[in-house]
Amino acid sequence: MCLGIPGQIVEIADAEQQRAIVDVDGVRREISVALLGVGGDNGEDAIVIGDITGEDAVFVGDWVLIHVGFAMSRIDEAEANETLRALKALGDAYEQEISDFSADGEIDPFAVDLPGPLETDPV
Repeated sequence: MCLGIPGQIVEIADAEQQRAIVDVDGVRREISVALLGVGGDNGEDAIVIGDITGEDAVFVGDWVLIHVGFAMSRIDEAEANETLRALKALGDAYEQEISDFSADGEIDPFAVDLPGPLETDPV
């Protein structure tokens, strides 16, 4: 199962590369914020790179919804806390997601367990 999980931006790791450090329930990891953009150092102006307009730019302290290492959207703190509570209620699924999030190395979104060859009826 793959869930979107809330995290708080605690540091802009590399503004040019659109990378930030997030904290998810005490676990810190670098993610891409390229889909949203990075806020400027002064907390007001967004750093505009490529086609990103900066309207959704993230700043230190913002909460984001993370999926496979990418910040998908900004969310408010109340929504983040509510989502974390709901995920924790899932038990094993939440623990697996946190484990995947905190694992060393990159998560490969293309690594999928596929079944073996399909058996077909002879024609």
